[in-house]
Amino acid sequence: MFFAAVVLFTAAVCGAVFFLVPPAEGLGELVRIAFFHIPMAWVSVLAFIMNAWWAAAYLRGRRMREDALSARSARLGLIFVLLATVSGAIFSKLTWGAYWNWDPRQTTIFVLILIYGAYLTLRAAVSETRQRAVVSAVYSLFSCLTVPFLVFILPRLYFSLHPSPILNSSGVEMDPLMLAVLAAAMLDATLIYLLLLRRGDVLEGVDTDE
Repeated sequence: MFFAAVVLFTAAVCGAVFFLVPPAEGLGELVRIAFFHIPMAWVSVLAFIMNAWWAAAYLRGRRMREDALSARSARLGLIFVLLATVSGAIFSKLTWGAYWNWDPRQTTIFVLILIYGAYLTLRAAVSETRQRAVVSAVYSLFSCLTVPFLVFILPRLYFSLHPSPILNSSGVEMDPLMLAVLAAAMLDATLIYLLLLRRGDVLEGVDTDE
């Protein structure tokens, strides 16, 4: 039921992005990329925060359920941040003529990818289950401290090519219809994250009710 609802909502959001959202001043039709890029970036932040939340829960109760959820959230966060990076690179190519120009936002997102790529490498390197869970949880808590600085603070301290008519340092400036569709797209991305998190119980054989 949840799967079907998410699929229908995703289809509705995609329809709104392509058929309801008007072209943006200075960006034209390219603005539609933002309705995929921004939600994916948002969910990656949410996933990394939840990775740390479940890591802390594991350290308190030492239940493998929390370790499994923490690791799964980190994997999903890495997938979403990679998708956000790819969509951002496509926008960069179409707007500035190059997929990558080491803009502050591109640079900090690259560092974030390295941090959570290292997290998954660390988990793969430790074979003993309990030891892996403890080491991963501690790493998660420290890694999460870097997320707000890399995503929200550092990119705003330097000049950025990021399109200021849409997103700027002071907030969001959008046509009300565009803002409503963006909110729906962010909700949709969040629901997709939750769906994948739930379906991981089946795919990985983890009982999250333990």
